[in-house]
Amino acid sequence: MLRFIVAKSLKFRFLVIAIAVGMAYFGMQELRRMPVDVFPEFAPPLVEIQTISLGLTAEEVEGLVTVPIEEALAGLPNLDTMRSKSVPDLSSVKLYFERGTDLLQARQMVQERVSLVSNQLPSWCSPPVLVPPLSATSRMLKIGISSKEHSVIDLSMITYWTIRQRLLRVPGVANVAIWGERIEMLQVQADPERMRRHGVTLEEVEDASADALDVGLLFNSEGHHIGTGGWVDTPNQRLPIRHVLPLVYDTHAVTPDHLANVVLRPGRNGSEQLLLSSAAVLPAIVGMVIGQRIRRAVSERVFRRIFFLSLLGLGAYIVYRQSLECCL
Repeated sequence: MLRFIVAKSLKFRFLVIAIAVGMAYFGMQELRRMPVDVFPEFAPPLVEIQTISLGLTAEEVEGLVTVPIEEALAGLPNLDTMRSKSVPDLSSVKLYFERGTDLLQARQMVQERVSLVSNQLPSWCSPPVLVPPLSATSRMLKIGISSKEHSVIDLSMITYWTIRQRLLRVPGVANVAIWGERIEMLQVQADPERMRRHGVTLEEVEDASADALDVGLLFNSEGHHIGTGGWVDTPNQRLPIRHVLPLVYDTHAVTPDHLANVVLRPGRNGSEQLLLSSAAVLPAIVGMVIGQRIRRAVSERVFRRIFFLSLLGLGAYIVYRQSLECCL
């Protein structure tokens, strides 16, 4: 049969070429009218949460925004994998659920958890937003913008108010994510000396600045709240500035001297000293001494067997603990 097909194809080779050209032509015509998402959804259900955190570095976004959201979302039903990305001014948390999970129900459960953790985020963070549901082939284009004449703030405003709005008008575009933006902000900074000279209180400044807006809200931030962050340039290096929670209960009593001289435990005579806990070092030293004696007492073959059995026992214990956590 195969020999017959090959023989007839060679005999009528021009007809075979014509049929192949015709099939290629009709295939290209259908390819132009074919929708993008023609394949069945092969990726698991995905829910993404993005939180804009203006003025925070990547380390601050990770510790103050991403970690609290991850802790609130841990333990969701049918949750398979949780991944996160923390960049300056933006936090992104992706939740991958098991196959067969209802996407709308999963988004509802995520929204309930996110609404509970929103009050624990810093005041400079915008409310977490759930990205609209997208297919596995959703990321169609990535654009990088740079300029030698305009600043990062100008590029961010052009991107936010012009480029992003026009891209959202394109049919089928559900979301346009912006990374590394620097939004222009109008700030009212109070000068205590001038306020005292003119007899103006801080409450009056807040009321006057809030009443100046026709619509919208104006947030008032105190000095110890999270600011813009950034870095300090020295002749040798660049030191990042990040937010660290104070080590005392009274935040108004925190001074640079207190933070520079952190004491773990005061001495009996009033002098400040840093004590090292011997209770944590002693078991390690005893274990090292016992291990050396056992190694010298037994042969190398017996020691390898004991070591292998110990690893098997540790692996069985880890599997047992994980099975108990899954059952609970």
